[in-house]
Amino acid sequence: MKRRKPFEEMTTRELAKATADLDREFVADTFGELDEASCRQWARIRKKPGRPRRGRGAKAISVTVEKTLLARADRLAKKLKVSRAAIIEHGLREVLRHVG
Repeated sequence: MKRRKPFEEMTTRELAKATADLDREFVADTFGELDEASCRQWARIRKKPGRPRRGRGAKAISVTVEKTLLARADRLAKKLKVSRAAIIEHGLREVLRHVG
């Protein structure tokens, strides 16, 4: 199977030739059904990425934090270029490490 030149690398003439058949109306009606491999690929592409898996997985929780403390944590997170969640997770790990 011959690989096609990427559209962004084509000249105007090459691009017009490559896309000429798409100027017709109802061109989508000529595509036909997807084969099994294409169906799996399409399902994978359409799937939302979700949160990245870390450790055994993560759980979103709701926590109430005093406003000043949260602002300080946000400033530190920005300074360290990490997320708020990473700061909270690090603090929780440190507390648990010292407690036992």
